Amino acid sequence: MLVSPYRVGVDIGGTFTDLVMVDARGAVRAFKAPSVPSDPTEGVLSAVRLAAETLSIDVGTFLSNTELFVHGSTIATNTLLEKKGAKVGLLVTEGFRDSLEIRRSIRENVWDHRKPFPEVLVPRYLRLPVTERIEHDGTVRIPFDPKSVAAAARVFAEEGVEAVAICFLHSYANPEHERAAKAELKKHLPDVWVTASSEISPTIGEYERTSTTVVNAYVSRRVVPYLESLAARLASLGLPRKLLMIQSNGGAISIDEIGYAPASLVLSGPAAGVGSLKFFGEDTGSEHLISIEVGGTSCDVTLMQHGMVSMTDQIVVDGYHLNIPSVDIYTVGAGGGTIASVDGAGLLKAGPEGAGSTPGPACYGRGGERPTVTDAQLVLGRLKPGPYAGGAITLSLEKAVEAIETHIARPLGLSVTDAAAGIIQLVEQNILHAVERASLEKGYNPRTFTLVAAGGAGPLHGPSTARLLGSPSLYIPRLAGVFCAFGMCNSDLRHDFVRSWLKDLDKTAISGPGQLEGAFEAMQAEALEVLAREGFTGSKAQLRRAYDLRYFGQQWTIAVENSSTDASTIRAAFEQAYQRLFGYVQPSGAIEIVNLRLAAIGKLDALDLAKVPPRVSDPVAHSRRPVWIDKKVGFVDTPVYDGTVLTSHQQLVGPAIIEEATTTLILGMGDKLTMTDASNYHVDIAHGEAA
Repeated sequence: MLVSPYRVGVDIGGTFTDLVMVDARGAVRAFKAPSVPSDPTEGVLSAVRLAAETLSIDVGTFLSNTELFVHGSTIATNTLLEKKGAKVGLLVTEGFRDSLEIRRSIRENVWDHRKPFPEVLVPRYLRLPVTERIEHDGTVRIPFDPKSVAAAARVFAEEGVEAVAICFLHSYANPEHERAAKAELKKHLPDVWVTASSEISPTIGEYERTSTTVVNAYVSRRVVPYLESLAARLASLGLPRKLLMIQSNGGAISIDEIGYAPASLVLSGPAAGVGSLKFFGEDTGSEHLISIEVGGTSCDVTLMQHGMVSMTDQIVVDGYHLNIPSVDIYTVGAGGGTIASVDGAGLLKAGPEGAGSTPGPACYGRGGERPTVTDAQLVLGRLKPGPYAGGAITLSLEKAVEAIETHIARPLGLSVTDAAAGIIQLVEQNILHAVERASLEKGYNPRTFTLVAAGGAGPLHGPSTARLLGSPSLYIPRLAGVFCAFGMCNSDLRHDFVRSWLKDLDKTAISGPGQLEGAFEAMQAEALEVLAREGFTGSKAQLRRAYDLRYFGQQWTIAVENSSTDASTIRAAFEQAYQRLFGYVQPSGAIEIVNLRLAAIGKLDALDLAKVPPRVSDPVAHSRRPVWIDKKVGFVDTPVYDGTVLTSHQQLVGPAIIEEATTTLILGMGDKLTMTDASNYHVDIAHGEAA
């Protein structure tokens, strides 16, 4: 019997909405309900109703006994991808009306001269100048003229603008004019949502700061009402505490605090995987992990070293730049719903287009006709036909065969089996490249990391990916299929603060080290005040300092986490990171401090999951079926095990299929599986002839 209070995490994916609950004794339950793209709120409530029904209690009882309800949503990302955001106006310093469209004139692929830049979110007639000018040191060159804002407000009113972004030159050094413009704008347009760059991204870099502010305004009119509506629905049904959201930085935040910066939710779902990585780190026996979280639409790769996840403040979503603190996640279109096709040149392709939850893969029987990775797994015997995810869907082998034969096998002159195998191999190459981008290109050797396969589809691709990487071992959490939803139950609250500094590291140390400490102390006072509002004080409130550093003359910075204000200590940390990334350092090079950063973390009580007593008996397969293992051995009569009855210290040798409630695992020829102390899966990967 479950014991309240509960922790609940809900993650909306492209195919399923996952809900994980953890009770007071550490018992875990996982549920999957089909996502509802047209109404994400309904997807969340469907998952809540499913959980309550399964537990034989009503929704009110379930929610009233929930002490922590954490949510991750792709609504901000989807608003940007689908171009369904607000009509945005932009106020800029006079003379800088076109900075947003000029960008930095840098192409992602220097060899592709024909691909157009993404559509500008604010057309030129809504990018209006304001008479004012701040210098880079924060001094006023041209005083602020409120009349120019009033004139812009009249244009915005006539054009039906729903949200306004304000981005003035050098506002990171002095936000006075932006604050005045916002106050003036509110007098004339009290119902229009307004965001200022000094509030959401007070950093150097005019284009990135402008783009971030515009995206924040663009998604606001869809994201904020959704969150308010969901929070109100949950509260009316009995939830006693404020809804928490997962941000791109991997930390949770209350909806009261997220209202001014909805753009910080663009990686809301995938970033929650950090909570799971931190939880499972001890069970893996390693502080160095690379996770591949393969869901219905994508594969998200995250790297953790020494127990700390890589962070970045530069992310790009559909060509739009956002300068916000985020977990460094590399994403490719390689999921269970990834659509396979044959292009005009007769080459097999996989992605980036996905089938989503509606109509979904062909085997779902919901009207989808194009073949996906899930269809290929079903044809190869890795998945079994019939009900899945508690009967939410039923997998049809006949429809999967028909889709692959029609769209892949026949056009390429292949058998259905070879076509399905080709789809799997191509997708696993894409996953491999994603892992290499997240590790090798950052100066890390992936073979020294433990690969963690997660997501509903990850455990089917994990062994092959580990083999391709040359990794000796693979770790698969029992909760792999609800990896991000579980991570939400283990995510601390987090707020990030930044202040531009733009001073020489050595000169700062000589002339005024106290200034650096004073700047951090001012940030800390603000951070502790925010944490206190969220209910975290004393030992529950933790602060972490970091610097954005670069050699003078360089454009890009390197983030270095360091609590010291000593110049030699900061230099050593910077040079270590620089050496790893680029293979050399400038021993006496002048280093510039560009930004000071502070992460304010509200620590939740650590989760302690209930342990299942180990069994001394050998695992027993409940059935056997032909499964395509790899291109070398093809189909093999393979034992199939029920993962829910496997416990710590039990072992298996592949080939084998293990069916869990939310995922399916495959072991290749000679792979050795050992159940860990916490009853998760550790796989020693067979290489060479055994593979």
